[in-house]
Amino acid sequence: MDPIDKRKYLEPEMVARLSNMSLRARLVVEGYIIGQHKSPFHGFSVEFAEHRAYGPGDEIRHVDWKLYGKTDRYFVKQYEEETNLRAYILLDTSRSMEYKSSKISKLDYGNYLSAALAYLMINKQDGVGLTLFDNQIQKFIPPRSKPSHINTILTHLDTIGSGKDTDVGIVLHEMAERIKKRGLVILISDLFDETENIIKGLKHFRHNKQEIIVFHIMDRKELDFNFTNRTKFKDMETDEQITTEPWKIRKIYQQSIQSYQDELRLRCREQKIDYVPLFTDQNLDLALNEFLKKRQRLG
Repeated sequence: MDPIDKRKYLEPEMVARLSNMSLRARLVVEGYIIGQHKSPFHGFSVEFAEHRAYGPGDEIRHVDWKLYGKTDRYFVKQYEEETNLRAYILLDTSRSMEYKSSKISKLDYGNYLSAALAYLMINKQDGVGLTLFDNQIQKFIPPRSKPSHINTILTHLDTIGSGKDTDVGIVLHEMAERIKKRGLVILISDLFDETENIIKGLKHFRHNKQEIIVFHIMDRKELDFNFTNRTKFKDMETDEQITTEPWKIRKIYQQSIQSYQDELRLRCREQKIDYVPLFTDQNLDLALNEFLKKRQRLG
């Protein structure tokens, strides 16, 4: 395959055609790296992610002599505490995330983004964990940096089932209590919760000195409300229904959504939290760019 072709895997609909999550993660990241004039991900192709080059001050007893025999180069074993960053991906799997107006649901998009981020970080020798949640924590995988850990994360992402309703605030508080070591929290959600509940949960992380980036996932129709016929709308979490003529309420609806986003953006900025709105029809490199800018600032 011509390497330049891999850029197409930054498009969510192209990613959806791939057979499994491991392939999706790898091709998204490779497509992203190829698309950069100068890769911000120095060392991405490092072959032995459990090792690092031998340097002054390292003890001889930690040299991997088997690896030396294969490569004629000195490497020492990379220990968990030596990882550059400890990151926690929190992915919302609630029923509202299953909404889609095209081929890609919000959950699909969050899934692909989570997989790419995990793949990227583990190849950088960062520790990364995964939390799947709806109105409570459904799965918690602690951060690890070993190459084999990516298989654990991707297996769970590949088998996500239908969730329940959303309670972002409660989950954030519980995770803030659970996470003891400082690191980077990556929240991926449509944020279907009261603004105050979300912000209070995020503040809890900031109180514990965690860094945070929030990826707010939306379907394009959730913003433009571009429905042309009399339509029955059904709440995917409560099953409540309403029938209306969308063009009559479009303007006030759009104003409400815009106000909601503006408030989230402002409140996050006040807490020094990165807030990144994303649509399911946008290429994944937009999110990866934002992550790497954050990663660079953290050193």
